[in-house]
Amino acid sequence: MLKNMYTGETFNGPYRDATGPLPDALLDLASFLRDFHVNKTGPVDVGMLDFLADVMAATGQSSATVLSAYRTRETNERLKATNFGVAEESQHLFGRAIDITFDSDLGKVERAALVMKRGGVGWYPRSHFIHLDSGPTRSWELDGTGFENLLGPPRPGHILTNKEILARLRAVTRQEFLLRHH
Repeated sequence: MLKNMYTGETFNGPYRDATGPLPDALLDLASFLRDFHVNKTGPVDVGMLDFLADVMAATGQSSATVLSAYRTRETNERLKATNFGVAEESQHLFGRAIDITFDSDLGKVERAALVMKRGGVGWYPRSHFIHLDSGPTRSWELDGTGFENLLGPPRPGHILTNKEILARLRAVTRQEFLLRHH
């Protein structure tokens, strides 16, 4: 079962069967995972749902709380303007990302997602949530180690400056954009 932290809404049930995604369930999920800030639905990527379902199954989680999923450009820009740490071409804009938390074993969830190597895995331990997306395989931890390795390890012995980290983030965002639009 999934519960939206902000709207209180829930989704409980299959979203696919042996033949593939269930259209009615995907419509329900589009509404459930909408950008509640502006009450707009967007796309829902089945790969992201599969990633989430597999992570939950691997860690024995039967329920999760959704913090954010689809995000409109308007909301993304507002979050970016408040230095919330969002990417300009965030996977959320395309319905390929979800920010989620669990009642227990968040570290175990992060480790299981990393082992799967199926997309982006961001861990925000101080804020107690995990970001999962079906984009390129990469990982980061915003509150500590790992974030500086978003685009690969730095030169041996070199500690990245904030400016270098931001440059790397801009580069990966641009690379994702170019890969998606060319």
